[in-house]
Amino acid sequence: MVSMEKALDSWVAVLRERVNLPLQVRWHTGPSPEVPADAPTWRLGHFDHPAVDVVVRDGAALPALLSPTLDGLGAAYVEGRIDVHGRIDDILAVAHGMARAASGGGALARLVQTFTHNRRSDQQAIQYHYDVSNAFYQEWLDPAMVYSCAYFEHGDETLAEAQRKKIDHILTKVQLRPGQRLLDIGCGWGALVMRAAQRFGARCVGITLSQNQYELANERVRAAGLQDQVEIRLQDYRDVTGPFDRITSVGMFEHVGLKHLTDYFRIIHDLLAPDGWCLNHGITSTDPHDGETRHGGGRFIDQYVFPQGELPHIATVLKTMQQGGLEAIDIESLRRHYALTLRQWSERFEARTEALKALVSEKTWRIWRVYLAGSAWAFEHDEISLFQVLCHRAGRPAEVLPWSRRWMYAGTPGSG
Repeated sequence: MVSMEKALDSWVAVLRERVNLPLQVRWHTGPSPEVPADAPTWRLGHFDHPAVDVVVRDGAALPALLSPTLDGLGAAYVEGRIDVHGRIDDILAVAHGMARAASGGGALARLVQTFTHNRRSDQQAIQYHYDVSNAFYQEWLDPAMVYSCAYFEHGDETLAEAQRKKIDHILTKVQLRPGQRLLDIGCGWGALVMRAAQRFGARCVGITLSQNQYELANERVRAAGLQDQVEIRLQDYRDVTGPFDRITSVGMFEHVGLKHLTDYFRIIHDLLAPDGWCLNHGITSTDPHDGETRHGGGRFIDQYVFPQGELPHIATVLKTMQQGGLEAIDIESLRRHYALTLRQWSERFEARTEALKALVSEKTWRIWRVYLAGSAWAFEHDEISLFQVLCHRAGRPAEVLPWSRRWMYAGTPGSG
């Protein structure tokens, strides 16, 4: 214990020279959750009341504190080696401050991770993330259960309004028309295909690898009386046969893998009708070398949230899209929109703490608490981004291209 206290004394002295953080660290490894008044305590900044209080519960947390990285601190928290008290925004600010101070404040090189992707590993990764439970997601998503970046046209929309506007924005971009056949790759709980059928008159196929999503999406389709227009399949995108007039892929290509992007876009090319349109909506790295987020944030997500997730830079997206036989027509950044979406998700998650803890383990709750708030931070600070890329088969004559973007904002067929 004495040696640990000396190590923490030295750590605090070093960090104080680099940064002023409203952080208090207390040491209490006893069985009682209450920290005694005489517990060893360290303060890293000059303040009357700490915004963040860290209670060390296990000596195994010491390396994470002495050499702080986002993945190390996150792991110590979700594994219960430390307890952290405070507003989630303050917690994230302090964690980033600690990681920057430990690195000397410099910009660290971003690690490029590549994984082996196949049908089985991709299905396991999807089911790990999405099959927590439908009830868990229902607590903090909008009523339509849209689990992707919303579209805040004016910035003051409710989450439900912004998610509906996002779907309409996508379906308007691809110029979806009544009777056309649409494929949604990674359909989630079915919100997009149901909207496409109800408001745009399309005939839709939605595919997912999540058993929970598949079952609930089918229930929702039946409840809406859309069985004749919408088919939900538990199917890998590599096993689909076309053609389709329109293809949408929302929040899915992050699971494809950097080495497989060209093949992914080639499959979309082959599934499209000759005059078909596709919109790919996905998270991207802001590192031109396709590296992960700084200070270990990406490693935390890979270990606890999205196994085998890989984020390409938008330049890589466009290059591999062209290599896959597709021409980009329009590219739109929605980084600001995802920062706000995630802030709202995080706020809803925090407000539903007791209900969520009744549905999942303490560890799962902690993982998702860190993930949602940390992702909001990453989008806000340009660590990651999100782009919608509208495309069609490459090599088509210029006369089929639109003159302007006016159609995207002129109103939605059947909107409302």
